[in-house]
Amino acid sequence: MAHEHAVHAHGRAEPDRGRLELALGLILAFMAVEIAVGVIARSLALLSDAGHMLTDAGAIGFALVALRLAARPARGAMTFGLGRAEILSAQANGVTLLILAGFISYEAIVRVVHPPHVRGGLMLAVALVGILVNLAAAGALTNAGRESLNVEGSFQHILTDLYAFIGTALAAGVILLTGFQRADPIVSLLIAALMIRSGVSLVKASGRIFLEAAPQGLEPQAIGEALVGEEGVIEVHDLHVWEVTSGFPALSAHVLVAPESDCHAARREMEAMLHARFGLDHTTLQVDHSGGELLDIAPADAPAERDGEKASGILEEPRQRQDRR
Repeated sequence: MAHEHAVHAHGRAEPDRGRLELALGLILAFMAVEIAVGVIARSLALLSDAGHMLTDAGAIGFALVALRLAARPARGAMTFGLGRAEILSAQANGVTLLILAGFISYEAIVRVVHPPHVRGGLMLAVALVGILVNLAAAGALTNAGRESLNVEGSFQHILTDLYAFIGTALAAGVILLTGFQRADPIVSLLIAALMIRSGVSLVKASGRIFLEAAPQGLEPQAIGEALVGEEGVIEVHDLHVWEVTSGFPALSAHVLVAPESDCHAARREMEAMLHARFGLDHTTLQVDHSGGELLDIAPADAPAERDGEKASGILEEPRQRQDRR
């Protein structure tokens, strides 16, 4: 199963890589322009969004590296391959967003108290171009493999930038029409709020995977009830559902079936049900008979018993199985 997943990840890597590279090129080119104009226009909104675009570029860069690493087959001690590289990068990107949002919030509050003069015309022109660039970048990622936490994170960052540029354009319009200079830091605070939202979302999502929580949309209770509902199943315990990396859920469980049931047939039926109902393909099911008996085997060098004893190495009478749960 793990091998099949690796093949799947590699198969989607090439088209995703091309879309990510296109989005990265657009963002880096415009970010350079935005920094230059932000310094000239003295617009914190433009500079803060340029900082956000830098994290976007970092997120896409991490996603590109993670795609290459995830395509490598499992080997040696890395029994699941390097699929979690993207989760590491997503968490690092989320933390960076939160730190940058804190810095922008501080600068914006200072500028609300002491607003500098902002050149609204330049600010408006750059914001309008930024809207077009981010629409193009978002379009490039719309059809990418969004089940990847890194690719989805990159897409959400670009959407956040798009909203930020819309806000910056509105602030520039207010400055041009009314001369209200505080519109720039106020918009910067809104951009920081969007960055905090994105950062918290990425940290939470990556943290769930690292803590091996059940994937979103998969309820262990419902899965356990579905397994118990299968014909011949008596009990399910030690049920674990987790996510190896984005889009790669896994399950393991110990299942007890009726003594007359076929363990192998029951396992195949449960695997088919887990695939059909829950989309779980990477499953490990230990299936045993419920209420079975264990046979005691005397050591080969044990002396023969007297009075109707059995020869050494012969199976003794069955004894009731111990509950090892």
